[in-house]
Amino acid sequence: MTKIINCHIHTFTTRHTPRYFPFKAAVAFRYAPFLLRWVRNAMRWHTSAHSYLLRLEAFHDTGRRPTQREVLREALHYYPRDAKFVVLPLDMEPIGHGPVEIGIRGQHDELHRLTQDGVYGPRVIPFASVHPATPGAAAEFRRCVETLGFRGLKVYPKLGYAPDHPLLMEEIYPLCVERGLPVISHCSRGGIYRKGWDQRRRDEVSGPEAWIPVMEAHPELRVCLAHFGGDADWRSYINDGFDPDDPDARRKNWVWQINDMICRGDFPNLWTDISYTIFKFDEYAPLLRIFLQERKLGERVLFGSDFYMTRQERLSEKAISIRLRDTLGDDHFRQIAETNPRVFLALPPIDAEENAAVA
Repeated sequence: MTKIINCHIHTFTTRHTPRYFPFKAAVAFRYAPFLLRWVRNAMRWHTSAHSYLLRLEAFHDTGRRPTQREVLREALHYYPRDAKFVVLPLDMEPIGHGPVEIGIRGQHDELHRLTQDGVYGPRVIPFASVHPATPGAAAEFRRCVETLGFRGLKVYPKLGYAPDHPLLMEEIYPLCVERGLPVISHCSRGGIYRKGWDQRRRDEVSGPEAWIPVMEAHPELRVCLAHFGGDADWRSYINDGFDPDDPDARRKNWVWQINDMICRGDFPNLWTDISYTIFKFDEYAPLLRIFLQERKLGERVLFGSDFYMTRQERLSEKAISIRLRDTLGDDHFRQIAETNPRVFLALPPIDAEENAAVA
């Protein structure tokens, strides 16, 4: 039986997010959740709108959980008892969408307390988040690694910095290499973003090729470009194809870029995950199955869900896991959900881990 490692979930709550994201009027849903229920009930006649608003309400309900432990408990409803989770915090205070109630240090401390929980702690693999604009960001990351025992780095460039920002290149990535810690970066055209940044600027720092200078300077750094390029590029890959008269058409597509960068072999420590993207299951699962038949790529794809962002989608975490196992087959599912994550996270073999737990 596959021992699932979900390599991409979030447990931060509304208290860790900017008050006015994505726009000022959205604050009404934060402090008056009944308004969303009122709008949803008013749209009951419109099936698709009502369904979307119902999912949006579920998303906000999860974010309003009082603690990260409560958010994790919600995710656990959908997984076997031996599943583990890479938990990814985010530092959203410097992005210009208003204040956050609890800053990144408090978010890290609460996540650390979750790892010490006697019931759920052993299932949590904590990463630390770095935003170079936050004062003391490098010292905070070092504290997370050296004092709190965090296991990796989460970055989200479209929050306001490039992957090759000097602080990251000179202080953060070298520590990751020294400690053997992996990096997970947002790599999708959607998501949260710094106020005032247009789509062109967001794409400039989030795309796969933005990581080439980083991987060239730090070839031992294990980097996962999350979301496998994201929904827009998967949809374009399938529905639009590539203009035969445009020699750069393929390179404009992030799915193609990631596939090419991994299979070419120039970046042996480059990985990707299928978080959130795979929730468009009917459209994308057949293409994923074909991708995984390429050995080099198949060994570098990680299972992840992006909970609780996925509360906005129709399918549940459990439905996705079951459908993936059925569509990919046991061998490919085990590859992305167990074998590959253990390599990426530098975890010991399962037998050794189980023996250590018994001892």
